Amino acid sequence: MTERNTEPAKLSDVRPPSTNADEPTTLLAFLDYLRAAVIAKLDGISDEDARRPGVASGTSLLWLVRHLAVVEDNWFTWAYRGAGEEPGESDEVPLDGATVAGELAAYREAVERSDAVAAAAPDLDRPGVRSLRPDDAEGPSLRWVLVHMIEETGRHAGHADIIREQLDGAIGR
Repeated sequence: MTERNTEPAKLSDVRPPSTNADEPTTLLAFLDYLRAAVIAKLDGISDEDARRPGVASGTSLLWLVRHLAVVEDNWFTWAYRGAGEEPGESDEVPLDGATVAGELAAYREAVERSDAVAAAAPDLDRPGVRSLRPDDAEGPSLRWVLVHMIEETGRHAGHADIIREQLDGAIGR
């Protein structure tokens, strides 16, 4: 594990997106802002430290990024667009051989696919093809998927904040 500094390092931060945009632009901008926050938490961290669980549940920075990549694909590509036979496994995510570079590349690719699905949607109200929630008769709207992914990514960005600070004392974005 990286030796802790006596004074925490301050990671760079950016401001949230503009407050004066239409709804789709605002939702995508906030999601991108949170995606960037997660990616920033892995900046300068070793593969070993990124794999190291930060809490008793076993959650690590690499697990969070892998999980978010799978969740992006599950909601945008599998559920909303209807591509693929089965959704990916988002909870039991093995990290054997995982690297920071590889997981970040996979996450960025998932984000690109998600953004393409969102860009192709005619509007925020159109329901998706299917849902990951078995009790839902139809797929959720793109609005719901975007809001859910903002919530999911924001929650995990907070987890990443705490884990990174525990690893090497780095704080901020």
